[in-house]
Amino acid sequence: MDPVIVVGAGPVGLALSLALAAQGVPSVVLDEGAGKDEPRPARTVVLRADTAALMERLGCATIRDEGARWIGWRSLRRKQEMRVLELGGDEMPAPLHIPQHALLRGLRDAIAADDLVQVATHSRLDALEQDGSGVTAHTRGPEATWWRGSYLVGCDGARSTVRKLLGVRFPGRTAVERHAVAALRTEMPWPDEAVLHRLPPWRSGGEEVTARPLLDGAWRLDWLLPARGELVTPDALVSRVRDTLSGWCDGPPQYELIDTGVYTLHHRLARRWRVDRAFLAGDAAHLLGAVGTQGLDEGLRDADNLAWKLAQAWHHGASDTLLDSYQAERRTAVAARLRAADQSLPILRSSGGLRTYLPGAGRGHDTLLTDGHLGLGPLGAPPSYPHSPLAPQHAEAHTAVGTPFGAPVDDIRVTAPDGTAVRLRDRLGRGRLLVVLVAPGTGVWDRRHWVSAGVMPRLASAVEALPVRAELLVTEAYPGASAHTVLLVRPDGHLVAAFGGVHPAELYAAADAVRGGVPESSSVGADRTADIN
Repeated sequence: MDPVIVVGAGPVGLALSLALAAQGVPSVVLDEGAGKDEPRPARTVVLRADTAALMERLGCATIRDEGARWIGWRSLRRKQEMRVLELGGDEMPAPLHIPQHALLRGLRDAIAADDLVQVATHSRLDALEQDGSGVTAHTRGPEATWWRGSYLVGCDGARSTVRKLLGVRFPGRTAVERHAVAALRTEMPWPDEAVLHRLPPWRSGGEEVTARPLLDGAWRLDWLLPARGELVTPDALVSRVRDTLSGWCDGPPQYELIDTGVYTLHHRLARRWRVDRAFLAGDAAHLLGAVGTQGLDEGLRDADNLAWKLAQAWHHGASDTLLDSYQAERRTAVAARLRAADQSLPILRSSGGLRTYLPGAGRGHDTLLTDGHLGLGPLGAPPSYPHSPLAPQHAEAHTAVGTPFGAPVDDIRVTAPDGTAVRLRDRLGRGRLLVVLVAPGTGVWDRRHWVSAGVMPRLASAVEALPVRAELLVTEAYPGASAHTVLLVRPDGHLVAAFGGVHPAELYAAADAVRGGVPESSSVGADRTADIN
């Protein structure tokens, strides 16, 4: 089998190649650059808890070493404090804030240690052709080259060449929001807390300013600009920095300006995300980011969703149902996020009027913005796929638990086959389903005492008979689940079904639904039976 061709060496393309490698699939990353990324301290990314965990799982060490987790969230309006939230723990996980060049460096380092990923620098795509068995791509650079792949994924950004070559439309709205941004070192009254200040009382405050901490006393400040006009000169930006820090701090501000910039946010959504063996992901498929939403988060979720489906196709063949489910799930989720942001914008950015003075209006606005920034509600919460083409038909054996079907599972502690206790999230992304038995009391017994007791032998036999590879795990408890509940979890961590006890036929049917039914292609990879650790 030919490798998967990944076009684009940004965070999404590099993450996808690592996710494929973790599932035994080789890839070639076509990087039109030189393989190095210019440090831009003002260009940072905020990752939700699930996407930050994905980056760590893929071996990106800079997430741990150079990422800052906020300990709190503070929102202000004029001179009034609206809300203070403590972040951290399972109830309110803290987002992770990291310079994008540090994230890319961590991903490139992980790729350098992985034999299944090849990066081709100075390789700009200019043509692609598809046939029944694969994709042929042509790149220009120092040496014009033809590449052959089993599938191709365009992760090549907003101006995607892949999208244009596929003839896919990219409708949406331009210049939804504009922001001026500065990276600086200073001391804030709220160490390690992220701050959102709406309608600050000083002269150059504008409608909104946000401060988000980085490591080593650095901060990123963002000012919302009018949609049109107002050329931001260096002097005007320095004036904003001084006025903002003076408004927040006592006395003249002391700071070291590191980097500045201006960026414009667009909202766009590609009409199609799959054309035969070619796919779109990340900014090539969608642009969003207004009202605190994070576009890179969604791009990384694209990669996580697509990787296990391509791995199934590469090793065992895949049905069109499985491959089409990528667009059905991810495009629907991103469209809902865009719709929520577009519906919120007229409320948040209205020029005034009586409704801004209505009781509770300010707190309602604060809630909308907090959701977007902290990964809550329709603006930011991890997506669910309740109507996925891969969802099994309802069966009498199904039982309700604290997680709705199609939603991400809780990151509980589980016992792995080797007897070690790990987090459930650590077992994701390995190209196999997870079957989790809720068995209170097993944590106090040695594995050899319970692995052959009770329902375990029957469940182990049912797992062995599944149409796709699966791993059997055991946990003491799961929210909303009773003893002997069996959970079926996808490789990307979404709950497929829960059963009240061991039901081999229903478990088989649910696993078959997850793979999209019998594969329509019989071609498989050379290491089809190899175990992926």
